[in-house]
Amino acid sequence: MSFEVLIDRSAQYPVITLRNKVSGAEAEVYGFGGLLNAFRLPVDGRLVNVVEGFASVADAIANITHGFKSAKLSPYVCRLHKGSYAFQDRSFKVNGFYMGDHAIHGLIYNQPFDIIHTNEDATQAAVTLQYQYDGGDAGYPFPFTMQVQWKLSDGGSSGDRLTVVTSFTNRHYDVVPLSDGWHPYFTLGNNLDDYSLQFNSGMQVAFSKDLLPTGDTLPDERFLHGASLKGIELDNCFLLDTSKASSRCILQNGRLRLTIEPNASYPYLQIYTPPHRKSIAIENLSSAPDAFNNGIGLIVVNSGEKKEFSTSYVLMADA
Repeated sequence: MSFEVLIDRSAQYPVITLRNKVSGAEAEVYGFGGLLNAFRLPVDGRLVNVVEGFASVADAIANITHGFKSAKLSPYVCRLHKGSYAFQDRSFKVNGFYMGDHAIHGLIYNQPFDIIHTNEDATQAAVTLQYQYDGGDAGYPFPFTMQVQWKLSDGGSSGDRLTVVTSFTNRHYDVVPLSDGWHPYFTLGNNLDDYSLQFNSGMQVAFSKDLLPTGDTLPDERFLHGASLKGIELDNCFLLDTSKASSRCILQNGRLRLTIEPNASYPYLQIYTPPHRKSIAIENLSSAPDAFNNGIGLIVVNSGEKKEFSTSYVLMADA
């Protein structure tokens, strides 16, 4: 077979490697948080990792809240104003992680996911992970099942393709609010000043000084046709043009090119450049931040209903 799935259970949570034995590309996924810890491609005889991940599972457990690298964002994304919201004539306040006055990045970024299925054949290597949320946080007392499938496949001349599909199933007896996303940091070597970025958006969500949406939008066409990141600082949310055949985002530095291809389930793109400027967070989101309060992109899920979200990362090295 051209693809294989390797599982290392020596740490507190399993480490799963999806490998293309022909191209040499591989993806490393942790059972802890269901997160992507590495996406590697052979370049000039060495494996280059484009994900700023963790040194080990233990490192991830200890430091996941220091930047939330690769974290699964759900059932709310980014900031939730003072951790509070109203839904169905009830008021809630979550007990998740707070940055200053506001809760951030959901409730399951540090939860254990179980391996429920793997597949390896001539076309792909895949793993499906599952987490059962019991409604234990008083601010989100709505049980749900979260499944995350990571799949590595051969994209042919376009590069190696890693696709992640998230399935959220509402196990509560009534409707529930939902926002979903991911928080990976990508690095293509050197400083961000050497990178270029392109994505299909001419509009960003206007933020307050607390990085919460004001309800307005601002025109921003800097990256429509590609632009250098030299001297650019970002902590912004953009509206992707999902009318395009592909609402893709392209990050490039020298020979390395990473293409991010969300489907219509992720119409928002949050981008953050950390002060060290050695990586960039490119976050596919189903809604704007604080959607539980402002309703921008908020999804309401019926009892027993399943919602799916998907994005792909395509990695290649130009000749």
